[in-house]
Amino acid sequence: MEETNQSVVSEFIFQGLCNSRELQIFLLLPFSTLYLMTVVGNFFVVILIITDHHLHSPMYFLLANLSFVDFCLSSVTTPKMITDLVKDIKTISFGGCMSQILCVHFFGGGEMVLLVTMAYDRYVAICRPLHYTSIMDRKKCIWLVLISWIIGFVHAMSQLILILELPFCGPRVIDSFFCDIPLVLKLACMNTDTLGNVINADSGILATTCFILLLISYTYILLTVQLHSKDVSSKALSTCTSHIIVVVLFFGPCIFIYLWPVSIMWVDKFLAVFYTVITPLLNPAIYTLRNKDIKNAIKKLKDHK
Repeated sequence: MEETNQSVVSEFIFQGLCNSRELQIFLLLPFSTLYLMTVVGNFFVVILIITDHHLHSPMYFLLANLSFVDFCLSSVTTPKMITDLVKDIKTISFGGCMSQILCVHFFGGGEMVLLVTMAYDRYVAICRPLHYTSIMDRKKCIWLVLISWIIGFVHAMSQLILILELPFCGPRVIDSFFCDIPLVLKLACMNTDTLGNVINADSGILATTCFILLLISYTYILLTVQLHSKDVSSKALSTCTSHIIVVVLFFGPCIFIYLWPVSIMWVDKFLAVFYTVITPLLNPAIYTLRNKDIKNAIKKLKDHK
């Protein structure tokens, strides 16, 4: 009995997106296409920013990092979900499940902090334009990105350590397409109410802190923009609108999943798909379609061809 902490479960079984075999086969092509577009879109943004010297500024350096994180976040769960659509029994090893938990929270937590960093960059550019180049120098940008990765890693490890301590000795069916912490907690052979609250508080504190900082930053930016001339304010507003749309798309599902008291499974699945498949695809599209500099860089790329 000394080994009650040791997991006896060697793998978990996903129930997937739905029970209908026909619907799963039907979803194979759309999800494969969406994932391919996510990979191509995000890598295109990264390569464009690296190769075009006009885009070698702090804002685009942070945007390239956001695109890379989006690609990573989507790749943690989407390829597995796509391959599982053609399988009758969708299994994942215990180690694979723990890896998904670690990576989802690592990239998700990192992206939250990165979005705050991008808001800080816009704050300095719009509210303190004369000091922008001295404040947002290359060294500062690299440190800000490193800090976002470090916070994401610490957050992910704090979640994983708590989960690894749990005994899993019986039920192993997860009613989702990836290892989501609340659903994995339900499978533990002990009462996890308190632990669930601790884990939710951990995620909640990070998400709420980042969201409040973002609200303060963009409120201050929008109030400052009103005081500028029409041309300056319209350009600043256009850039900020892209950032705000991305923030809402990222934090909306996240806040709903973790803070909503009632869990409705189909809603949770839809939001999880939105968070891991749709948002990483929309981010590069939003920035590319709304950003004049990136549109000019794409145009130059076409002209060279």
